[in-house]
Amino acid sequence: MEPIEITADRILTAGLRQQASDIHIIPRKDDFQVQLRIANNLIPHEALPHKHAQKLLSHFKFLASMDIGEKRRPQSGSFSVTIDNKQVGLRFSTLPTANTESLVIRLIPQQHILPLNQMSLFPKTVSKLMALLKHSHGLLIFTGPTGSGKTTTLYSLLNHASEFINRNVITLEDPIENYSEQVLQVQINEKAGITYSVGLKAALRHDPDIIMVGEIRDAETAKIAVRAALTGHLILSTMHTRDAKGAVYRLLEFGVSLQEVQQTLIGVTAQRLLELSCPNCGGTCQRTCSNRYKTRASVYELLCGKDLAKVFAEAKGEGSSKDYRILKDEINKAVALGYVQEKEFYRWVYEYESQ
Repeated sequence: MEPIEITADRILTAGLRQQASDIHIIPRKDDFQVQLRIANNLIPHEALPHKHAQKLLSHFKFLASMDIGEKRRPQSGSFSVTIDNKQVGLRFSTLPTANTESLVIRLIPQQHILPLNQMSLFPKTVSKLMALLKHSHGLLIFTGPTGSGKTTTLYSLLNHASEFINRNVITLEDPIENYSEQVLQVQINEKAGITYSVGLKAALRHDPDIIMVGEIRDAETAKIAVRAALTGHLILSTMHTRDAKGAVYRLLEFGVSLQEVQQTLIGVTAQRLLELSCPNCGGTCQRTCSNRYKTRASVYELLCGKDLAKVFAEAKGEGSSKDYRILKDEINKAVALGYVQEKEFYRWVYEYESQ
């Protein structure tokens, strides 16, 4: 049996080289299964004996400053490594199971920040987002599930604002996923008392034009973000909601008044990352295809202007806001134009029709 350090390096290297977003180490009856999440697909990688896998988990927990002896409660940690001369951030999460615990590793490689028009499937959306970025104050929220490209979109917008609009940009992140010399980046550390709300209060005293808050996850952060937007700052943040209009209702749930939401919210996007039809394979990209990792692009449901006003009216109980383009329409358009296969539509859109 090879040394634990070699096993750990081999698994991390395989994940990075295959451009996996996550590595899952899952306990089974007779062994542990190592799986790689590649382009939203969970692919089996290898099986490890129980004894060896337990040592591997302890090794990772030690490096991530977690309690090695604690297996009865969830833990999280992080550290960075260099693989193939590339700096990679690693986020670890353990979860207790019936007899032992499982481990998931999020891989966050330092990447070159791409222009937004190279990531979006439809250029019209890019133009609207760039226009929103020129506002002197307000709140711009990005929604979508984990892995939908929200953070990548944010980095692209912030890099554009700093380089081409000459704005002073401060980010609050947990963790910092892409180090950039163009902006000031603050690492959130809740154990040290640096929460999103504390960091946001401090950032406001640092003369920023734009502040990026990694995630609005509680009422305190939501209220401070709205107040910052009211006092002449442009705030960009993310939320986990099903669609764009869900962000409006989430802010109301956090105790922000509808009047404050109307005064500050300038735009909301719901984003998905679609797997494009491969020009070499004529459909789904095969594992041996050289184009395999270049076949994803983002589509956006964007609420701003009159469409956003319709959502505000619906929140007041003054009518329905369904007469604007939603995410389903954007994905359907991509299918109709032949950019993606029909299975992508059914993978992201769930419709329940009455019989």
